[in-house]
Amino acid sequence: MAESTLQSPVPVVAKKKSSESAVLRVGKYMAVRLLTMAFTVVVGLYLTILIANMGGYVDEIRRGEIRENIQQAVMNDQSLRNLTGDQKLKLIEERVSNEEERLGLNRPFAIRSVAFLKDAITLNLGFAEFMNADNGSRSVRIIVLERLPSTLVLFGTTNIILFFVTLFWALTLSRHYGSWLDRFIVATSPMSAAPGWFYGIFLIVFFAAYLKVLPFGGMVDVPPPDNRIEYGLSLLKHMLLPTLAIAMNQLTFAIYNNRTFFLIYSSEDYVEMAKAKGLTSREVERKYILRPTLPTNITNFAFLLIGVWGGAPIFEGVFNWPGLGRTTLVAAGLFDTPVIVGTTVIFAYLLAMTVFLLDFVYALVDPRVKIGNEGSN
Repeated sequence: MAESTLQSPVPVVAKKKSSESAVLRVGKYMAVRLLTMAFTVVVGLYLTILIANMGGYVDEIRRGEIRENIQQAVMNDQSLRNLTGDQKLKLIEERVSNEEERLGLNRPFAIRSVAFLKDAITLNLGFAEFMNADNGSRSVRIIVLERLPSTLVLFGTTNIILFFVTLFWALTLSRHYGSWLDRFIVATSPMSAAPGWFYGIFLIVFFAAYLKVLPFGGMVDVPPPDNRIEYGLSLLKHMLLPTLAIAMNQLTFAIYNNRTFFLIYSSEDYVEMAKAKGLTSREVERKYILRPTLPTNITNFAFLLIGVWGGAPIFEGVFNWPGLGRTTLVAAGLFDTPVIVGTTVIFAYLLAMTVFLLDFVYALVDPRVKIGNEGSN
């Protein structure tokens, strides 16, 4: 009895040590993952800055723009008409020097790029010099926030609906393998090889130019309706063609891909055992087919949500949709580095946070997934 009394605290101590080691393991794993992702984001952003600035070439373009604008302003200023040519040249050089100093263009490119990287990491996105029709600068944050809702309305709504529709039909086709609908999906899945804007062009030609029943592009009618109901109806009308183009690009291939994935799990031995026990097809799908595929489906859904934020530059250009993708395309054509880097910063942060959180989501939905080195010994 005395011996058992002395040995009874041992399991409690062992359990406490095991709990502490699990907390330390998870904490160490989180710290390493965060440091790794932070390093990756910083390197990616710096490379984006170098590429968007073309190694300093864009800054030379900006210097030329600054000098040209100041020269025109000085030459057209009637209050300076009494100055001599040398005085005007001196005034131009002074103003150019002050403007370059204000924008930091007087510093070496290496220093400027590091300073710009610091501003990008802290979300101090600065100002876009070329994105304003009045040739003035606007905050990149304002530009992004103005165009982001348009992108989310179109791509967010369409892609989320398509995601769940494809899952439903994929499960349905996995139960009716070889049916005429299954063969139709398999036959039409190569349609996704063509981009969405390719289908958009034909849809615009047929429904807008030939039938004249839908608008060519834009987000709402011009001028926009004042009534909210009319505004919403106008928005839905303008979303029809882009949504149809996205569906033609993604629908059949996504159904085919998920259907094949579900068929692989449907052939597992534990699924056959569940059927032999007399479980209904719905229960088999929910517990033995859909649940094991949750990590993959969650990953696809998470990255779908990230991709929605960036929009599609060419697609939005074809439909004249005032979204973030079209803004990025215009910014690239105008060498507007702040806007390009600003959209990249948002995407990089979203991607890093999603990848970090997915590790823990996997552990919650799938007991086979271990965090850190758990279960390695």
